[in-house]
Amino acid sequence: MHRTRGKVMGVAVALAATGLLAACGDNDSTASSTPSLTGTTTSAATNAPTSAAPAPEPGATPSAEVSAPPAAESPERPEPVPTDAVPPANTATLGDKDKKFLDSLAAKGITPSTPDIALSIGAYVCQGSAAGASDQDLMTFVSAMAGSDPSFDPAKMPVEQAGKIYLDTAKQTYCS
Repeated sequence: MHRTRGKVMGVAVALAATGLLAACGDNDSTASSTPSLTGTTTSAATNAPTSAAPAPEPGATPSAEVSAPPAAESPERPEPVPTDAVPPANTATLGDKDKKFLDSLAAKGITPSTPDIALSIGAYVCQGSAAGASDQDLMTFVSAMAGSDPSFDPAKMPVEQAGKIYLDTAKQTYCS
């Protein structure tokens, strides 16, 4: 069961990465030079690093305080967003259609950790159905989204069953 979930998640991640890379453009780079580390530059003539700090004045005593270069941080790896950074949807602001969808999921054994997760999955099903996607195409992503919910318990039901419940319930109660 865990292997299937892992495969579904792997496929979902691979497809998401492919979509992100495809959205990046046509491989036309506008970079004109290679980046350099903070505090150093590269001389084009000698290709040797030079210090960005000014040279001390003649006769001046060196300062006892030496500052270390800033820690190298990778700009490609942003800080993770804490799970409590995005507040859950206020159930008082949910519409009747939203509440009906959430209630139908609960009646079938699905209790998402936040309403936003279920509503996102429901919206995905409705948009995909409206675009003509097959249930099989939708199931792959719906199952992956359902399985990534922190409250999902594979001991209660297989991820495919949860995906099927989301898909069927969204079509019956949310996509009208």
